[in-house]
Formats: sequence, C-alpha cells, structure tokens
Amino acid sequence: MNIDPSTTKYMIKARMLAEGIVEKPDVVGAIFGQTEGLLGDDLDLRDLQKSGRIGRIEVEVSSKQGRSDGEVLIPSSLDQVETVILASALETIDRVGPCKAHITIEKIEDVRVTKRARIISRAKELLTELIRDSKSAGIDLTESVRQSVQMEEILHYGTDHLPAGPNVGESDAIIVVEGRNDVLNLLRSGIKNAIAVEGTNVPKTVQELSKERVITAFVDGDRGGELILRELFQVAEVDFVARAPKGQEVEEITQKQIMKCLRNKIPGDQFMEMYGITDRNGNGKKEHFDHEERRPYEDRRKRERVPEPRVERSSQPRVERPSQPRVERPSRSRTLNEGHPVRDERPPRTQVIREGPAKAPKEKPIRKLSSGMDKLRDTINELATTSTARLLDGKYEVLKEVQVRDLVNTLKESTDDVEMIVFDGIITQRILDIADAANIKSVVGTRMGNITKQPANVEIWSKEDLN
Repeated sequence: MNIDPSTTKYMIKARMLAEGIVEKPDVVGAIFGQTEGLLGDDLDLRDLQKSGRIGRIEVEVSSKQGRSDGEVLIPSSLDQVETVILASALETIDRVGPCKAHITIEKIEDVRVTKRARIISRAKELLTELIRDSKSAGIDLTESVRQSVQMEEILHYGTDHLPAGPNVGESDAIIVVEGRNDVLNLLRSGIKNAIAVEGTNVPKTVQELSKERVITAFVDGDRGGELILRELFQVAEVDFVARAPKGQEVEEITQKQIMKCLRNKIPGDQFMEMYGITDRNGNGKKEHFDHEERRPYEDRRKRERVPEPRVERSSQPRVERPSQPRVERPSRSRTLNEGHPVRDERPPRTQVIREGPAKAPKEKPIRKLSSGMDKLRDTINELATTSTARLLDGKYEVLKEVQVRDLVNTLKESTDDVEMIVFDGIITQRILDIADAANIKSVVGTRMGNITKQPANVEIWSKEDLN
C-alpha cells in the first residue's frame, strides 16, 4: 500500500466490516460523506486534504461469502488532539454504499517513532560496517608499514645468499631457522640475529658460522624440524636446540611463544643424548651417541674405578704419616755411588697416600643397596635405550610412564603420590629443581649432568652407582 510520506505524522489504522459487497470508492465516499459537517469547518476532511494536512486515504477491501472486510489507512499531519478526534469520527459511519457497515479504530501510530526505530537500526548497521572497514584499513596500513620495514631489514648473508636478520654479521649468538618466513616472524618479535638454512641441506655459510658463533637451532615442531636437526648435528656445531610447539611452525607462532621456546632451549649434547642424534667429532667423523655404543665406555669406567688393593695400600701407612712435611718430598730421585740417578718408587706411593683422604670413593660403600634399590636398578636397566621415564610411588609401583622429552612438562602438571623418578637420560639441574619443589625423594638417571646445586632433600643415583 503506497502512502504519501510528505504529510504523515500519524497513521490512523481502522478496520471496516460491511454486510454486503462493497468496493474502495464506496468506502472513501462514505468517509467523506458521513463526516461532512460533523466536526466543523476546521476539521472538514475535504478542506484538510486540499491543504495537505490529511493525506490520501488508502483502502483495501476483500469480499467473502457476501461480506466485505477491509483496512483503512489515513495519514495525518494534524496534532495529536485533532488526529484522535478525526479518528473517533470514523467510528460514527454506519453504512457503506447500500450496505450496513461498522468501522473500528485499531491503532493510531506515531510514524516518527517508527522512523526513529528504523533510523537507529540502519545507523547501527552503517556504524558496524564503518568500524569494520576502519579496523581492516588500519590493520592493513600498520601491517604494510611493518612488512615494508621488515623487508628493508632482512638481508642476504654469505656466499649462499641466505635470508638473515641485520645483526647476523656482528652478533656472537646466531639463531638458525628453516626458512625466510621464520626469519620474518622473528623480526616481528624484535629478534634480528636469525639466519635461514632454506632446506634440509645445510649451506656452507651456516657450517662456518657454527665454528665461530654460539648456534641455537630453532626448528618447527614436526617431522621436518627433526630432519633438519639431524642434518645440522652431522655437519655443524650446534650449541642449543629450541623447538616450536608440537605440530606448529616457527613462522606462525606468536611473540610470546617464540620467547618461551627460546627460554626453554636445551644444550645440544643433552638433546643428542635424549633423541640419539648423530654428531661429528673434531676429525669430522660421525660419532653415534646411542645407548648401545655407550655401554662399553660405561663398563670400562666401571672397571677403571679405584680397586680394593689401592685402598689397602693407602690405609697401611697412614699411621706413619708425620704431621710435618716430609724432608725427602722435593727429591724424586737418589744418586748412587756411581752418580747415576735412580727413580725412587716411594713418592708415587706417597702421592696416593696423600690424595687418598681427599677423594670421595670412601662414601660410595656407605650406599648399601636394599631391596628397593634393587628395584630401581632393575628399572633403570629396563629403560636402557628407550628414552623413557617412569614415575614411582613409595612402594616402587609405576604411576606413569612418559617419554624423557615430556618429563619436565609432566612433572609441572602433576606430581601427586610421586616419590621417585627413573629415566633413561641425563640428570640435569632443571630436573632436580623441579623434583625438589615437588617433594620427590629420589631421582635415578643414566648419568649425571652439570649439577651446580644439589638439593638436600633429593637423593640422586646414576646407573653406574646402582650397578
């Protein structure tokens, strides 16, 4: 239904019922005819319509079973009082054409309120679009400026023209990543000493840098990252290893994740010990660091420990040791009548006697293995070459079995009822600190790492001690 919006402040909505079949001209004629002179000259419908204070009367009529039903809409620009008076006058109409009829006012609607609601709704839509476009434009602008700066900062380093940060040439520590996008992501985080290997074949530039700089390999947390690490360990000297979270790539992680991964880096030799990765020695030959090849060396160390006869020899003359320095100590040889020097065999014995009390081998016999220690020894022997850790309770029962690489995270998450840790790996300061904080009594590993501070409440056993 078309309505003239220029003359509309209020909309009179009425319902018409007629006892017969009528049409639109009949309804309009009844409205003008039966209200003429009813409300006075000021509210005469014809005059109001001519002056534009009443709009075009719209009628929709439908007939069914000899009855007519219709809707009447009268737009009004009168004030509220005049509009309601005019609406009330419509209800006095009792005939339409030749039929009896009845008109009922259903509603007087303030068109301005409806328009306001429509304006508010549309304004919200427009504001939402404007904010979205402004944000995207701002982000695009910021990102474009940032990328342009990063593109200016990134350079090609060495004879292999590898993508690298601007500080690679002068920095003492270098971060080796996989590709150009990894270097860009580190630049976004303010790290400017990264260089990319651009594939699994490590370029000569990176190999030469590893001889002079401290190298940290920062690779993806997937199979490709592991392959690059194996290649790096074979052809370069890697000091530290950092990896992106499992299943993620360095180029897609956030600045916070990058910093966390670099803080949690581990020494290269420990990484090789944990994962059985190949390295090279000073002669360039590959040297395997798996458990099977370490066993002879450990057995050899076991055989080379201080034998019992040496303890007896050092304990025999301890009573004779004088409180003052020996007079003959500076002289290691004596001269015969012929003038030929002869080696005196006593000073080496004196050296053994002097060094005997200072060494700690006497403390080892104090560690007598109980039945529980036998269980720990059996457990550490079972875990050989598996890179696995077991968490035990006070009854030596296995609570959980995890990979060594997940041991630290597992201890941080839950240590309920855990009293002992047995794992096929190096005992590090970090593991001891976590065990001390979690009130874990014993830590058993393959061998001792670089321990700077041994917790007083944690008992430490190496595989050599138990065997």
